[in-house]
This record gives sequence, structure tokens and C-alpha cells, in this order.
Amino acid sequence: MTTEPVSFPRQHARTQRFTLGAPRAFTVAPDASRVVFLRSDSGTDRASSLRVLDLAERRERVAADPRTLLGGALENLSSEERARRERTREGGAGIVGYATDNAVELASFALSGRLFTAELRAGTARELPVSGPVIDPRPSPDGRHIAYVAAGALRVVGAEGDGDRALAEPESATVTYGLAEFIAAEEMHRHRGFWWAPQSDRLLVARADDAPVRQWWISDPARPEREPRQVRYPAAGTPNADVRLFVIGLDGARTEVSWDRARYPYLASVHWSAAGAPLLLVQARDQRSQLYLAVDADSGATRMVHADEDLDWLDLFPGVPCWSPSGQLVRLADEGGARVLAVGERPLTGAQLHVRAVLDVAEGDVLVSASAGAEATAAEIGETHVYRVNELGVERVSQEPGVHTAVRAGEVTVLVSATLDRPGSRVRVLRAGEEVAFIASHAEVPGITPRVTLTEGGARRIPCAVLMPTDYPRDTATAAPLPVLLDPYGGPHGPRVMAAHNAYLTSQWFADQGFAVVVADGRGTPGRSPAWEKAIHHDFTATLDDQIEALQDLAKTHPLDLSRVAIRGWSYGGYLSALAVLRRPDVFHAGIAGAPVTDWRLYDTHYTERYLGDPAADPGPYERSSLVTEDGALSAPAAPHRPLMIVHGLADDNVVVAHALRLSSALLAAGRPHEVLPLSGVTHMTPQEQVAENLLLLQVDFLKRSLGLGG
Repeated sequence: MTTEPVSFPRQHARTQRFTLGAPRAFTVAPDASRVVFLRSDSGTDRASSLRVLDLAERRERVAADPRTLLGGALENLSSEERARRERTREGGAGIVGYATDNAVELASFALSGRLFTAELRAGTARELPVSGPVIDPRPSPDGRHIAYVAAGALRVVGAEGDGDRALAEPESATVTYGLAEFIAAEEMHRHRGFWWAPQSDRLLVARADDAPVRQWWISDPARPEREPRQVRYPAAGTPNADVRLFVIGLDGARTEVSWDRARYPYLASVHWSAAGAPLLLVQARDQRSQLYLAVDADSGATRMVHADEDLDWLDLFPGVPCWSPSGQLVRLADEGGARVLAVGERPLTGAQLHVRAVLDVAEGDVLVSASAGAEATAAEIGETHVYRVNELGVERVSQEPGVHTAVRAGEVTVLVSATLDRPGSRVRVLRAGEEVAFIASHAEVPGITPRVTLTEGGARRIPCAVLMPTDYPRDTATAAPLPVLLDPYGGPHGPRVMAAHNAYLTSQWFADQGFAVVVADGRGTPGRSPAWEKAIHHDFTATLDDQIEALQDLAKTHPLDLSRVAIRGWSYGGYLSALAVLRRPDVFHAGIAGAPVTDWRLYDTHYTERYLGDPAADPGPYERSSLVTEDGALSAPAAPHRPLMIVHGLADDNVVVAHALRLSSALLAAGRPHEVLPLSGVTHMTPQEQVAENLLLLQVDFLKRSLGLGG
């Protein structure tokens, strides 16, 4: 009996894009004795366990196994937990997140809405009997208490399971304490709603009231017996949730934190450490001004530490703001045309680096991730490196070309590295710069090796990746040109050109179906310079211009058949694909639009208003960038008609299916043939194995039909 090899679409779906079995979510103990992380047992196992690597013994052990703790029962997730995972794009199962005390001795996590703790030295775990369903449990810094959210209330329980009680309970059905509101979790990347004091005696707690937010309904037409699900969605130009912040003691005493919430309604970031007072970053609604505020935890009063302003918008960055151990403000700023690291009022980096995130702040240096800046000696296309920065200069920690990030505590650094020449990521544990251990990955090895060339296209030197079929002749000068598939994301926050093997697996699979695949990161994508990112201000159509510029320039040096060009994408990439076939049918001959935003008035406030402004004050950018008009017609369609496939999950609460339906209605009214593929029960993610597999197969079939290709 022979076993048929698993196809790439099936393997890609079954392994959740080859992420299952890979270690992640690292925490380093401050005494440098151990590293805590999550990993499942194999490349097809969705259930992650909590694990500990003992650095003295170089031995790994399981601290908490979800199957054992649940007695083999299936997980039962609350609607609130499902929503939280959707915001974080978490498709796994088991222990998907955890928090620790300061000493990294005690960890807490939720399983099926139940609260568990693990003693990380002993490797034992147990359940604490508390009110549920539990969301986001976090130990106090001293490890004596666990705070968590249940039914919209912030609660606390002793680490031994004693004294479970509510510290703040919602006053109405629209109020929650301790949870990030939709807009914070989806767009500000603030996934938390409470923060412990370093003395473990009180907490900062966000109170979010969704009452002002418009009510939408999401239904499943395939299940008409089910009631539609109510969601509060803050579409561009409409009210946001009302967010306030309180200092709440373990005795329930509360003090409200005061700042000018009318002018700065967005609570973007909160930091509370022993190095200083609680630190807030609050933004104006137009995101052109923001304040760094220090909080008096006794009175709730705030004082301004620093203020930023920008003519376009101010971005938010991982790891900042925070205090250095000496009490200086650490932040990222756009100064002199560069994105720099600033400690106090002094920038420590220049235009040679484009700083992406702060990874750790120590007494003697700051650990950052950064890509090559505008004045770098080499473009380093698709690379992101880890650097140590202090007043004496900059030192690169990661060496080999690739995409690197790190977690650090004291002298121990966990360096995670992905490169073009090997699958997945390699995780090395360094002590004082020397490797002392590595953490194995159980992720499956893809059956595909990308044949990718990193290059630049056009006068703007647009970062690009070009992929050819595996069996295509190496001497392309005499080979026949290939039909082209553009495979972009192409918008803010989503770089696709990366010097990493697994970033191109799907693109290579499409290439092996007979296409030359082009991935281009035009203006608006991160990683190059502030000016590059902000060139799309008030006009998303510039992102399409850059795709065309890159394509036409690459055709001068690569065997690209410009008479057969298609484009595919998801989310912003889906919008870009539909925009391409509707606005530039002279260049594009077919498109696949997955979960596209078609009317930017229907997308959320913090994201859309950052780039396009207030639709009431200036509707022009919305009219120019949207695919459909307010009265339901196509916006600026061009001839001739080109085949378009629209794919959308009916359960999507981020880009709601109304986007796809309105585009389809407009196409129908204009007499334009198209295909619509509705995905019942599918959200903005597509974690279901059969759905993910068949989506790839159906896309190839559509592309070949639309471009007149055989096979």
C-alpha cells in the first residue's frame, strides 16, 4: 500500500501556514535561569503547551499540557474569547497566551474559560475555581494575586485560589472593565485593558462603554435558525467607544485618571513599571497630535512628559512608550526624515536605520528591531535586524541576512531568525552574545522551496520579489515569457517582501502552476522611511500606481508576459486587486479580491481616518479611494471589463461582508460579469483546513480560465 504525498494546499492548510509546532511567545526569567514559551507537539497539532527550557541543564520540560488539564475534553470558548482571538489573529488552540509574575516563577492562562496557574520551576499546573468565563488572566508582579476579566468585570483572586472577588463590575450591558475595546485591539495593537502596579497593590483599569458605537448585525445565511450576532462597529466618521481609565486598589477603592479626553480620546498605550509613574500615550482623533502623560496614581492627575505633532499622522509602535531604568522617556519618533529611537530628548539613531520596534530597555542599552534606513550603505531588501543601541553607538546582534526579532532579560537573549535559505525560523538562546542553547521547532518542512529573487523596481526603487516556476529554465533569455500574477498586500502595516523562506511558499506554489509571480511593497508599506509610508495620505490609489510601476519595470529584465497579467490579494490586498481590474484594465486582465474593503466609509475609525481623514469634513479621499459610491454605483470604472472573483467570509466582523455585497451589486448594475464565493462561518481569517485548501485550488482554476491558459 502506498501513501499519496500530501499536496501543498492541504499541507499549507493543515499546518496553518506552517506555523503549528513552531515555538513562540518567549519569556526570559530575570535570573537568566530559564526561558518560557509555547509550542505544540507537531506541525499539525493546534494545541500549544506551556514549556520551560532550563538553561543550566539545557533541558526542556512541559509546565502545562492543555489536554491533561482539560481531561481530554474539547475546548469551549466564550464569544468574548473568540472575539479576542480574532483581534489577535490567533488560529491555534490549547494555551494560546500566558502571563507571568516579575520573577517568571508563576504563569497564568485560560483554557475553555477556566483559570489555570503553573509553577514554572516545579513544572506543576492547577485550576483555580473562579467565576468565568475567564479572559486574559495576569499575575501580580509579586505573584500573590491573579487579575482577570469575566462577564465584563475585572476580578482578582489569590494565587492559591482564595478571595475571588470583583474589583469593578459593569454598570450596563455595553460596559466592560479590563478589556481592550474593538478599535484598540484591532488597530492600536493594544490588546490589554488592565495593568498591575509594580508594588502589586493596585491596577490601572480601562473602562470601555460601547453605547455610543453604532450597532451592526452579522448573520449566517447558511444557518437561518440562528439569530444574527450583534456587534458594535465604529465605522469611519461615526462615534467610538467611550474609554476612561481608573486606578483601582485591591480593596475596590477607585480613582479616575484625568486627561483631556475630548481632545485626546484614544488611549493608545499604557506602561507601568518601577522606573517611574504610570505612563500613558493618548492620541487626538485625527492622530496628528499625541501626548505622553505621567499619572499620579494617588490623585489620578496627569502631567505632560512630551508631545508629538505631525502634518499627516502619528504611528504607534511596539514596545513604546516606556521608561528607561533611569527614568527617561523611551520612544520612537520621526525626525529629520528618519524614524529614530529617542531616549529622553536625545535621538540615539539616525537615517542609517529605520527603527521598527523596541524589544527591551536595560540600564546600559536599548534592544530594537530595525530595517535599513534611507542613508544605509545597502538596501538590505526585505531584511529586519536586531540592534543594541546606546549613547556610544549601534551594534547589530543578528548577522545573517533575514528577518530577526528577539526577547531579552538581563544577559540572556532569545533570537528568532528566518532566512531565505531555510524553512521556518531558528530560535537561539544567547548569553552575553554566545549561543548557550536552542529551542527546537516541530513545524513541518514545506514541500516547496521558493525560487525567489529580491530586487527593486521602477524609479522609486520599489522593493520586489520575483518568483519563477521551479522547473523554469535558469537561462531566462531564451525561455518563453510567462503569464504574471501579482501577489501583494500593498498597504499599511503589511510588508510582503521579506528575506524569509516561508514568506513565499504560497507565491511559489502559484508560480509552479505556470506563473511568474511578483510581490511588490510600494508606498504605504512599512520598513523604509516615514515619507514612504505617508505618501498615501488621502489617496490609497497611489498603492496601485506602484504595483504597475514595479511590474512594468521588472518586465524589462524578467520574462513577464504583460498581455496576461492577474492580481490576487486578501484584505487590503483584496481591495488592491479589485481596484486594479476596475481602474486599470489596460494593465490587469483578471483579479481575485479576498475580503476586500470596497467602501472605506464602512471601515473602522482609527485605521481609515488616519489615512483618509474625516469623511464628513472632506469626503474627497473616500470618493477617490473607494470602489463603490455612496449611492451604490461603481466608482470611476474603466473599460474593458475584466474577470473578477470576490471571496468573503460571511462571519467577518473586521471587513464585513457588506463590502463584497455592495461591490457585487454595483458590478451587476453596471452589467459586469463576476464571480462571488461566499464562505459560510468564516471570519477575516480562514483557519478551517478544507476552506483554506480549496481556496487555493479554486483561485488557480479561476486564473487559468480568465487568462485563457490550458490545464
